Amino acid sequence: MKRKVFSSVAAMTLACGLMVGAGGAKAKTEDTNPVGQTYLVVFKGNTLPKNYADMISNAGGKVVRTLPKIGSVEVEAAKDNFLANLKSISDVQAANREMIHRLDDMENDPAAADGQPVTDIPQPENIDSYWNYQWDIQKVTNNGSSYAINKGKGAIVGIIDTGIDPNHPDLKANLLGGQNFVPAGAYGDDPTETGDPRDFKDRNGHGTHVAGSIAANGKVKGVGPELGIRAYRVFPANDGAATSWIAAAIIQAADDGVDVINMSIGGFDALSRYTYQNSGSYSDIADMLVWKRAIQYAVNKNVTVVVAAGNESLNLNNPTAITDYMNAEYGYLGLQFKGAAMEVPGQIPGVITVSSSNQWSTEKIAFYSNYGTRSIDVAAPGGDNGPVYDATGDLNKRDFHYRTLSTWPTYMEPYFTSNLHSYALLHGTSMAAPKVAGIAGVIKAAHPNYTPAQVATLIEQTAVDYGKPGHDALYGSGEANIYNALTEK
Repeated sequence: MKRKVFSSVAAMTLACGLMVGAGGAKAKTEDTNPVGQTYLVVFKGNTLPKNYADMISNAGGKVVRTLPKIGSVEVEAAKDNFLANLKSISDVQAANREMIHRLDDMENDPAAADGQPVTDIPQPENIDSYWNYQWDIQKVTNNGSSYAINKGKGAIVGIIDTGIDPNHPDLKANLLGGQNFVPAGAYGDDPTETGDPRDFKDRNGHGTHVAGSIAANGKVKGVGPELGIRAYRVFPANDGAATSWIAAAIIQAADDGVDVINMSIGGFDALSRYTYQNSGSYSDIADMLVWKRAIQYAVNKNVTVVVAAGNESLNLNNPTAITDYMNAEYGYLGLQFKGAAMEVPGQIPGVITVSSSNQWSTEKIAFYSNYGTRSIDVAAPGGDNGPVYDATGDLNKRDFHYRTLSTWPTYMEPYFTSNLHSYALLHGTSMAAPKVAGIAGVIKAAHPNYTPAQVATLIEQTAVDYGKPGHDALYGSGEANIYNALTEK
C-alpha cells in the first residue's frame, strides 16, 4: 500500500512492501483539493519575515501552516497566478505547487493475484512468543545476544508515519505519546480526521508495523525492546501527505528531544525545471529546501535520521533512470521532466539510507529495493517473496513467510498476507529502515554523547559485509548489526 504524495511534483510514498509487484499501487490524481490549491513557499535566511502573512495575502494566498524554524509556509490559493505574483517578493527564495495523490484502493485488492495467505502461524492467544518467526530481528541482534548487553533503555525513537496503535500490548509500555499533523478533513471524507493534534491513532497499519520492529516487547521483539517510541502521524487513512506536514513532524520530533527519527518514506523530487500541463515551467527547489532545512534542523539537535531507500528497483546514482521513471509514472498527470532528480529523503545530506536485504541470500537484496553505491549507507532485513519468486517473477510463486513479522493494529482486519490478527507479515524498505533506527537508538542508549555522525559511522563499521567486498551498490557497508556495534572494540 504505497502512499504516493506529491509536493509540487515530489512523488512521496510510504516505502513499504504492501505492493503488487515491485512498482506498487498507482495513484488517483486530483489537481486541486476541495478547498483550493496548496503551495510551498520558502523564504530566504531560514526565517519568516515579520510581514510574511501580508506578503502571501497580497499575492492571493492564505497561510495554512507555518514552519518558522526553517522559514517556510504552506499556502492555500485559489488563483492560478499565485506563483507568478510571488516573483516580485524579494524575501521569497523559492515556491512550488503541492498536489495530493490518493491511493486507488482496488490496486491493493487482496484478490489481485496475491496468492494464499499464511495460515500456519498460530494466533496470538495460542502462542507465548513469535520469536521463532522473527528471522529479521534474529539476524540483526545475533539471535537476541544483543539484548543481554543493552535493550535501549533511556533512548527514544520518533516514528514519522501513519501513527501507532496506542493499545497494542507489545507497544503500549514503550509508547511515550506523540502528535498528529494531519489537518481536519485531510483531503478526504474520514469524519474522524478532526485535526486533533493528540490523535496519532494508526488508521493504516504501516506505522504500527514499523514501531514493532523498533521497540516491540511482547510476543514479538523489536531491536531495542526497552526503547521509548513517539508517534508523529502525517498520513491519514486513505490519502497522502504534503511535505510541509512531514517537515513539521521532523521539527517537532527534534524539539521533543528524540534521539532518532525513523522515516519509512521515499519518493523523488525534481532538481531542475519541469513543465506542468503546458502551463509553463516550474522548479521544485522549494520542496528540496524544506527537506534539507528540516533534516539539518534535526541533525543540529543531535538527532540521527534514518530513512528507507524506496521500492522502485532503481539505481539511485543513475539520474537518467530516475528521470525516465518519473516521466513514465507521472506523465499522465501532464508533467514532463527533463532535468535531474533525486530520491527524497534518501539522498538528502545527513540521513542514513537503508536498502532491504532478505532472508535467503547474502549476494542479492530484495527485488524491489532501490540501490546505488553513493546512495545506500547500509542494508537491513526488509523481507521479500522468497527465492522462487525472485527467480521466476511468478506472482503465484510468492511465499509470504519470507516477509517480516511485526505488530499490526489490534482493531484492524488481518492484512492479506496471513490470517493473523494484531500481527502481520509485510515487506519493503519500510521494514528495513526501522531495524537501523532501532540499532541507532540502542547505540544512543549505550553512548548518549554520540553525535549522529558517530552513530552512523559505528553502524557502517560494524555491518556484516555482504555482497561485493567493501562498500557496494546493494548493501552499502553491509547488513547492520546491533550486537557487532555494542561489542566493537
